[in-house]
Amino acid sequence: MNSVTSMLLSLVPASGHIVTTSDCYWRTRQFMQQFLPKMNIGVTVIKPNDLEALEAALNAQKVTLFFSESPTNPYLRCVDIAAITKACHAKGAIVCIDSTFATPINSRALSFGADLVLHSATKYLAGHNDVLAGALAGKKELVEQVRTFHHIMGGVVDPHAAYLLMRGIKTLDLRVERHNASGIEIAKRLEKHPKIDRVWYPGLESHPDHSIAKGQMSGYGGVVSFEVKGDLWAAAKFIDSVKIPYIAPSLGGVESLIEMPAVQSYWAFGPEKRAQIGIKENLIRFSIGVEHVEDVWADLAQALEQVP
Repeated sequence: MNSVTSMLLSLVPASGHIVTTSDCYWRTRQFMQQFLPKMNIGVTVIKPNDLEALEAALNAQKVTLFFSESPTNPYLRCVDIAAITKACHAKGAIVCIDSTFATPINSRALSFGADLVLHSATKYLAGHNDVLAGALAGKKELVEQVRTFHHIMGGVVDPHAAYLLMRGIKTLDLRVERHNASGIEIAKRLEKHPKIDRVWYPGLESHPDHSIAKGQMSGYGGVVSFEVKGDLWAAAKFIDSVKIPYIAPSLGGVESLIEMPAVQSYWAFGPEKRAQIGIKENLIRFSIGVEHVEDVWADLAQALEQVP
């Protein structure tokens, strides 16, 4: 979050304007929509890949910066980075892509024209669920602006966390290869299961952004979101029945983690507000670790049997 907030506060001036996407890590959206307006910074929220809405915002406002995750959290929407960059650069707007879910192994946002790429290094980069860190890379002049402000804010990584992050990066390629292979296999099997309503995974042809993901990603990662048939309590029964994953809201580590966004991230909102922002009551977000895929599937299958 310090990477996100430092980037936004250093690059977007008072009276500036941001365009972001509706599917987004809640704390990022909260900072943009609840705190930046206090500094007279406007925010327009559009659906992922709604290029008409983006053009309208660019024409109506003096947009300073476009920000989106790709894939997004929790529905793994993938934005067309090249198309967005072309539109934004024509109006002088900076493009920053949060590539946490993709990792630098699966997608290189800068090569598609983005000015900056951001990562929660807590996730895949460190990879062992034991570090808090963030990373920002891109155009030198922009990174220097952020770095200067970052020193003022004081959000530095301590030496031990930096060491652990460097340790994790040594095995990033190997881990992501395993995450990719397990992710697509689990997604395909879930999609065929009678107790699953829908699977959200960019590697599946059923995903709304599959063609975009196929064009700008070499793999699709280890996060699979899916909707269990039934209500919130059916999904909760499933969560309570798994044995391998830890119930925790992070992702990208060697251990599998599982969560219900409606409970762990958005419970205080209530059902009506959750529906407004698109968080379904029966949605599960599953971050597959490096366990053997057959063990992972056997666990998911037995847990689904417990769903009424």
